[in-house]
Amino acid sequence: MSTSTIAHGSRRPHGTGHRLLTYLAGCLVFSSGSYLFIYSDLGTDPLDVFALGLLKHVQLTVGVAQALIAALCILVWAAWYRRRPVVLPFVTFFLCGSVIDLLRLTDPGRFLPLPHVVLMLLATTLCAYASSLIIMSGVGIRAMDLVALAIVDKWGWPFWAAKMSMEGILLGCGYLMGGPVGVGTVCFLVVVDTMIQPFMRANARVLRIPNLGMPSLEKP
Repeated sequence: MSTSTIAHGSRRPHGTGHRLLTYLAGCLVFSSGSYLFIYSDLGTDPLDVFALGLLKHVQLTVGVAQALIAALCILVWAAWYRRRPVVLPFVTFFLCGSVIDLLRLTDPGRFLPLPHVVLMLLATTLCAYASSLIIMSGVGIRAMDLVALAIVDKWGWPFWAAKMSMEGILLGCGYLMGGPVGVGTVCFLVVVDTMIQPFMRANARVLRIPNLGMPSLEKP
């Protein structure tokens, strides 16, 4: 596996703003998926389980809570690679968390005439696909994904196993703080974490999006 992107954190795309557009699309789609997880009330993704659990004890917002997790992940990554902390993953967490706050405030889910189970399944797909876009953009790779990629690089774990292990820790801590856990949470762990790589392969082969975050997937 090429370690150029991992060792340098996120990097700006080459040449045009196409990669930036991919990144921003990924952030918006991921935020929408996370909001639908919350709205479905069937249990949300592990990061939001932690954030919402923390909000029951500390007067913060989802955006700030996610930014704190991002800061911790970035510090772990920086210490592991003995590099200075990167900024863009922190921006990604704060941006996505803030969009979730805005969606919770406006609550567009009330206009969707769909069963909550369907909304949860839609949220699963959106989060998996959005994660693939953010990683492939090479811009502002989410801090948890950055550490997961480092685990793949350093220890040779499959990406899904590294990501699932990290989110399992967040889930446990969030549950103990009173965060919402349900079938949607299990669905996120099982489906989202295992579908990111297939979506990246599909994006590369069908949409011809270069994979700047995990270039090894483009190799036969």
